[in-house]
Amino acid sequence: MNDISKSDFDSPWKDILEIYFTEFMSFFFPQVHYDIDWQRHYEFLDTEFQQITQDSDIGKRTVDKLVKVWRKDGEESWVLIHVEIQSQKESDFARRMYTYNYRIFDRYNRFVASFAILSDENPNWRPNYFGYKLWGCNVSIEFPSVKLLDYWDKWNELEESQNPFAIVVMAHLKVQETRNNLEERKRWKFYIARRLYERGYKREDIIQLLRFIDWIMRLPDELERDFWQDIYKYEEEKNMPYVLSVERLALERGIKQGIEKGIEKGIEKGELLGIKKLLLDALRIKYGEISDQLIESINNVNDAEILRILHHYIIKCGSIEEFEEKMRLVIR
Repeated sequence: MNDISKSDFDSPWKDILEIYFTEFMSFFFPQVHYDIDWQRHYEFLDTEFQQITQDSDIGKRTVDKLVKVWRKDGEESWVLIHVEIQSQKESDFARRMYTYNYRIFDRYNRFVASFAILSDENPNWRPNYFGYKLWGCNVSIEFPSVKLLDYWDKWNELEESQNPFAIVVMAHLKVQETRNNLEERKRWKFYIARRLYERGYKREDIIQLLRFIDWIMRLPDELERDFWQDIYKYEEEKNMPYVLSVERLALERGIKQGIEKGIEKGIEKGELLGIKKLLLDALRIKYGEISDQLIESINNVNDAEILRILHHYIIKCGSIEEFEEKMRLVIR
């Protein structure tokens, strides 16, 4: 299994949970969502949670969030959201849910509700209980859990839902399905991204959800460039003003890292032709189609240091016009 197929899910899940916590509860636990007074402020208790888990042997591939909410009856409650993102069954998962729950209650004297999202690929692994009995003493916890695999049977509902987590689940399922077919993953990545625009989401929602999709639906550099080109063309056709924001996402996720490393390596070896090709690729990624005149101007540069400066301009300039203006200043 390559690095792409072992996509790093924890960071995007953490971000998306914080941005859309209300929608998260509505999507996965609607009855609980109904009981919470969303008119009152809710608060993420990261410091408190770190204090009770600092000596835990928890693995890295998990996402946990502790959130303070208010119920409609006026009672303050704490909600432990545990998103399990390991790729296989873990025997101690239910015990850990129990441990976290009682540690929070013991330290802060707050009622705690624990919930689990299971995003692994084992359809038979469905932990929702931990307990033991000893000499007439019964100790246990039973917690609601959601299996993302079950949403395969609800794909049509995901397609119709306006909840952002429908998009999240679709992306997650397609990552698993396309592990061995990255061309197909690119197709689905564009399809899901296009749905953001078609559903009429606000600009910031499109940016946030596109960040999540881009982060977990990893592609090789060449396919990644093709994907962004498709996005640019789609936005152009629909006359949508998100291109620069989308480009910033591309920079955040490191789409250009391969190009950047290639340029540095080419400079070291004096391979000017290779550097020029990578620069032209970077220009197309950021600005779409470029003129023949600009291509000719790049190809006429035979100074490695100037090519390095031009690459810096590609990253910094917000438009092709700004880039061309700065380019004229250094290649006179």
